[in-house]
Amino acid sequence: MAYSINRRGFVAGAAWLAAAASAGRAFAQQAFFRIGTGGTSGTYYPIGGLIANAISATGPNGVEGLVATAVSSNGSVANINAIQSGASESGFTQSDVAFWAHSGTGLYEGKGKVEDLRLIATLYPETLHVVARADAGIKSISDLKGKRVSIDEPGSGTIVDSRIVLGAFGITEKDISPEYLKPGPSGEKMRDGALDAFFFVGGFPAGAITELSASTPITLVPVEGPEIDKLLGEYKFFSANTVPAETYKGVPETKTLAVAAQWVTSAKQPDDLVYNITRSLYSDGTRKALDAGHAKGKQITLENAVAGAGIPFHPGAEKFYKEAGVLK
Repeated sequence: MAYSINRRGFVAGAAWLAAAASAGRAFAQQAFFRIGTGGTSGTYYPIGGLIANAISATGPNGVEGLVATAVSSNGSVANINAIQSGASESGFTQSDVAFWAHSGTGLYEGKGKVEDLRLIATLYPETLHVVARADAGIKSISDLKGKRVSIDEPGSGTIVDSRIVLGAFGITEKDISPEYLKPGPSGEKMRDGALDAFFFVGGFPAGAITELSASTPITLVPVEGPEIDKLLGEYKFFSANTVPAETYKGVPETKTLAVAAQWVTSAKQPDDLVYNITRSLYSDGTRKALDAGHAKGKQITLENAVAGAGIPFHPGAEKFYKEAGVLK
């Protein structure tokens, strides 16, 4: 199988590869499993690295013969495209984007259904962050009019949700000075005074925002009001969410929205492989690694795994969840 690794990707299982080679184990027995994540300054990337290391053969309860790799990418849409084309075995996506892809609606209207898309697990809530410079005078979404605002890169789930939220307040990209940047570059431009606000969908605390708040006074813009109440009724994949006070330095409790982070794959992936990967994900060894490795890791639980699925489970994952008693 041809295989390429993104330079910035976590590479799990290198030590095991050396051991396997020295033992004369056939290369054909190795299974490679890429996990498309997101930008290196977001939440997908470190979570993907933790999972890849845990489920690989060298992990505490890893899958025999598995070499899993977390690969940085442009996010949800890019990951689904990579799975569809065979360029990646799996990836992380927002639940809204997964639903649209599988049903051929919303973002995928007129583009055809990604009928082979299958769910491995729902991981954790992803929070919509609207980050603004504290001195920019932005108190609500309506205040973004006329401002320099980054809505994330094309191909990301964030850009889809940012357009939905802006649209709820009657704002289009013509009403702002749009930028199309990931949180890291957005934070750099904000630090330099060249950006007023940016959107990011991901688990909190997000590294890029934590880093920014340590050097630059920021605020989170509340995503609430009658417009958002209407949005919640229209888009069932959104839920109300709250960022606790001091999650980021100097930022008070802020009401906003969330979608779910999901790990998806193709129906073409072998049932036994996905079953073993899912079993490894919820093993005691992986539990310890997730709890110690990232704040969002604690929310990757067996109970959350089957919540708000939206698309069909992969048969291998479904088999495990039924055995575990969390899916009927």
